[in-house]
Amino acid sequence: LDKNYRARGIKVRPRTRTLTSVHEAILEDVVAPSEIYGKRTRICVDGSKLLKVMLDPKDKDKENVEAKLSTFAAVYKKLTNKEAQFTFPTV
Repeated sequence: LDKNYRARGIKVRPRTRTLTSVHEAILEDVVAPSEIYGKRTRICVDGSKLLKVMLDPKDKDKENVEAKLSTFAAVYKKLTNKEAQFTFPTV
């Protein structure tokens, strides 16, 4: 891009409108009663990606969150078309 790319009408997309940012916000909303403790992306030999999301261990007993883990994965898959696995870290 030239130095005067803004004068030509090319706009820079705001960070909050990028696909990555939108998917991060969806992930936060899906696990709303609990908080995200950590994330890992696992890339398999065939090239597929699996997002492993660790939830906060102190939220394990709250509102029966452990029973909702498969629901979280199904909702995230439906909204973003990405595979995700939700777990609680073993301490």
